[in-house]
Amino acid sequence: MPAAANTFFTRLLAQKGQPILIAGPCSAETEEQVMATARGLQALGKIDLFRAGIWKPRTRPGSFEGMGGVALPWLQRVKAETGIPTAIEVATPRHVEEALAHGIDVLWIGARTTVNPFAVQELADALAGTGVPVMVKNPVNPDVALWAGALERLERAGIRDLAAIHRGFSTFAPSRYRNAPTWVLPIELKTRFPHIPLICDPSHIGGRRDLLLPIAQKALDLDYDGLIIETHPDPDHALSDAEQQVTPERLGEILHELKYRYRSSNNADYLNKAEDLRHKMDVADREIVEALARRMALVEELAEYKKENDVKILQIDRWQEIFSTRQEWARKLNVNEKFVAELYKLIHIESIRKQTEVLNGRPQVDGVPHLGPGL
Repeated sequence: MPAAANTFFTRLLAQKGQPILIAGPCSAETEEQVMATARGLQALGKIDLFRAGIWKPRTRPGSFEGMGGVALPWLQRVKAETGIPTAIEVATPRHVEEALAHGIDVLWIGARTTVNPFAVQELADALAGTGVPVMVKNPVNPDVALWAGALERLERAGIRDLAAIHRGFSTFAPSRYRNAPTWVLPIELKTRFPHIPLICDPSHIGGRRDLLLPIAQKALDLDYDGLIIETHPDPDHALSDAEQQVTPERLGEILHELKYRYRSSNNADYLNKAEDLRHKMDVADREIVEALARRMALVEELAEYKKENDVKILQIDRWQEIFSTRQEWARKLNVNEKFVAELYKLIHIESIRKQTEVLNGRPQVDGVPHLGPGL
């Protein structure tokens, strides 16, 4: 496990003692719009990076796809007049070349690029030796391996000044979010790359202004290292992603409403109580695992009985009975019913795997499938 490097991001975190804050418009539309946003953010006195989209990879042609290289001098002016470092998205080696030629401080790789290892490798080759900090957004689809792979390609190219951006994942399931947060995936990434700062993008997760605050608060409570929030002087008339942008003034209100909590406490009473509760949780977890072992032994015994009597594995009526009654038990015990439903899906999958082994006399090769953003 690499130690925390001395990077742009880690230095910023150490100097502030608080999460990194990144803000700016979804798209750089005009020089006046960019400068109005930058001055509004400068007035807040809290913003560490000014972000703006220059090249906008849209889902379909014909929509606003950014101003391109003509907007780069606008960002040079932002830094010259406000002192705030600048950041843009790059998707090709040519973008990298143009951005560095205009003194852009930080680059990021977008979700549509992260999903393509060929494109990531081309960017890694173009970025090698530049020393520029790079942020990597999660891929559009919920695949932590692709996200991790992009970071690994950059690290292998000698790029150590890295951060990861969690912007949510596409899903066909109904959701109140534009992109489902699926918090388990960025947490998994953080366990793999504890040395790389993790930044949350509430704008793209929520897709609506009213969701920015609760998403940002959850990210901070999960110990994220920063936030990136889209801002615009006139959000309703923005040329892209109007619904998720806020004015600099509203951003200031959101930042003021956020609660910044501590990782731990030096209070002796807290430490003693926390240690006692964690010990009790360890005992409870052991009891859960022992109960699962007993259940799986019963599953195996039932499978042997089915085999003797030529009975099929799946009994749909029995499964429906289990699925409904366990949720009812959970409700009565004040346990989250959806959590229990997902837990029993996993238990059912393992039960089928074990019964298949018994009936067919050989191990089943299939692993546990991914159950999607519900988890």
